[in-house]
Amino acid sequence: MLVFGEKQLVLKPHDLLLALKIAVNRGREFTLVELGNELHMAVSVVHGSIRRNEQARLISRSAGSIRAMRSALKEFAIHGAKYAFPAVLGPLARGVPTAIAGPVLKVHFEQADSLPPVWPDPDGSGYGPSVTPLYPTVMAACKRDNSLFEVLTLLDALRVGAAREQELAASELEKRLA
Repeated sequence: MLVFGEKQLVLKPHDLLLALKIAVNRGREFTLVELGNELHMAVSVVHGSIRRNEQARLISRSAGSIRAMRSALKEFAIHGAKYAFPAVLGPLARGVPTAIAGPVLKVHFEQADSLPPVWPDPDGSGYGPSVTPLYPTVMAACKRDNSLFEVLTLLDALRVGAAREQELAASELEKRLA
């Protein structure tokens, strides 16, 4: 609870990453150390992130375990994240396909003539305009959690996509965060 005179906490990109990690691993109870290890973050960073997420009502610890507040997280991911954490597009690079080239949306879009957006990675399978991931440890975290990878590529489609791409990404995120 914010008390008069306290500093207003502001969400950071890794706060959304942490909340999404918890949401896509429904039913799993995480410790701070496990979250830190799996997201490649220091435990102190995880602790601060949980505090900000609780204030934003994206997660809750009221029942003793850390759980996602699905309705609020879904609303923020679909309608607010692209404004709070706008995508940063960079030069062409080798990398891991994201957004419309990611695992969920690639079946809906013909990629023959266009270069897919990618998270820069020299070992990646794609080549196209680079998209800075939500947080620097996203690549490592996604190698351990395919559900998190899918949700983050959908989030990128909302951050960089055209109207139709955003509509499909929102629909898929709705399913995954319900």
